[in-house]
Amino acid sequence: MRILHTADWHLGKIVNGIHMTDDQAYVLEQFFEIIERYSPDLIINAGDIYDRAIPPKEAVDLLDQTLTRLMTDYQIPMLMISGNHDSPDRLHFGSQLFRNHQLYIQSKFHLPIEPVTFTDETGPVHFYLIPYFEPADVQSYYLDQKITTHQAAMSAVIESIKENINPNERHVCIAHAFLAGGMESDSEDRLSMIGGSPYVDVNLFEAFNYAALGHLHQPQKISSDRVQYSGSLLKYSFSEASQKKSMTLIDLDQQGQVFFERIPLQPKHDLRVMTDYFDHLLSADHYQASEDYLHIQLLDDGQILDPITQLRKKFPNILRLEKVIKKSDRGLNELARVKKNQQRTELELFEDFYLEMTDEPLSEKRKQMLRTVIDHIKQQERGQ
Repeated sequence: MRILHTADWHLGKIVNGIHMTDDQAYVLEQFFEIIERYSPDLIINAGDIYDRAIPPKEAVDLLDQTLTRLMTDYQIPMLMISGNHDSPDRLHFGSQLFRNHQLYIQSKFHLPIEPVTFTDETGPVHFYLIPYFEPADVQSYYLDQKITTHQAAMSAVIESIKENINPNERHVCIAHAFLAGGMESDSEDRLSMIGGSPYVDVNLFEAFNYAALGHLHQPQKISSDRVQYSGSLLKYSFSEASQKKSMTLIDLDQQGQVFFERIPLQPKHDLRVMTDYFDHLLSADHYQASEDYLHIQLLDDGQILDPITQLRKKFPNILRLEKVIKKSDRGLNELARVKKNQQRTELELFEDFYLEMTDEPLSEKRKQMLRTVIDHIKQQERGQ
């Protein structure tokens, strides 16, 4: 059986003020190209379909168009679960009707977890859809146990599934979880539970021939080929700039062995970090103009007049600009700045802050008003 594994679409995502819907639509066109090229028997989406519980209209429209096209033009079964960013109630809407069109959405957690079974030429394959849950959701089913961590909760869920597993058949688990040892990035919300740990041990999934996971945005396998994160649809933070986004193609043979291939995705605008001197960045010999989403780090020591305006003529989609302080100088510079500030008055410090924020010096009238406020505060501190 051939399975296309994807996850973490985060439709409606905003990155540094940029709405990513057009970029997501661009990549989802490649999703259909992958389907046509590789002809999977079914598709798995392992959660975080939307980026937030109440997604914007554009994100809802994009998912509607994508799923409608999948069901009407390709008629390939799709198995989908909710992630920690999704609203279970909203994602649940229409799920019973969609099953008639081979779209299986499991957004609400409940026990027991009944498998969805498909059959290929060598026999059945059972799929267990485990939507994101908090430990308290599982605790309500096990009143005689104390379940306060994601590890204990997932262990209880898996054990309930294993009670009915036939070891002579093939089994696939779909879950949205944070496995210990997985490589995370800044754009992921830590799966949280007050007083507990979000981490889950990979050994819990030993009973399955394949575990299709969502949550971590870097494509990666955990411990073996049988446990995989497909990664996110796009780069959603600059901590992911070096990652290669993809979907994971799984071939599950008649003995339950897994063979996988990562199918690369090409973004409309890449998310990159560029570190260099200002003049080099503007030079055509060093860099070509680009509409990629950029985090630019300047190495220049001196002041540059309005660098963002000049750079955006060549790189219109700069999302972040910062000046890099050499590590060897950072400590000395910070110490010198602190010592200098210790010798300055409150009014002088505020004047510098005002100039930096407004690009205008503080007027004499405002200086006088500020002196009055500072004197009043000092008198209060002295108890006068």
